[in-house]
Amino acid sequence: MKLVIQRVSQASVFVENKVCGSIQKGLLVLLGIHKDDKPEDTLWYVNKLINLRIFNDLQGKMNLNVNDVKGQILVISQFTLYGNCLSGRRPDFIQAAPPNIAKPIYDKFVREVLECHGQVQTGEFGAEMQVSLVNEGPVTFILEKDV
Repeated sequence: MKLVIQRVSQASVFVENKVCGSIQKGLLVLLGIHKDDKPEDTLWYVNKLINLRIFNDLQGKMNLNVNDVKGQILVISQFTLYGNCLSGRRPDFIQAAPPNIAKPIYDKFVREVLECHGQVQTGEFGAEMQVSLVNEGPVTFILEKDV
């Protein structure tokens, strides 16, 4: 799994020109599922996401997590995170999990965020989406364990 985590003051995702998910202050998470990922991998990533101290405290230090600031979370599936652009002119997606493997893992990740955080907004798995965000900081992290 690969997560691109962005600290945002607002973010929205649209499908067919309609808002599918929208948050104010919180985290926008682009979630890529690798072909070798397993459903049991999700909880580690969810716990890391929820507990990452990437919001500023009163002294301006990154000391607070999304729960501390009562932030929201928007999760969007993005298989292109596993696109390989090193050879040729068109990316290959050999490392990305096919939809029949990725969708259950994505759904489990979203359920676990909901259980650990109490709320979550999402895009629509497999849909053509437009994402709008205001990255605060800017603060962006990539979270991925060795595959």
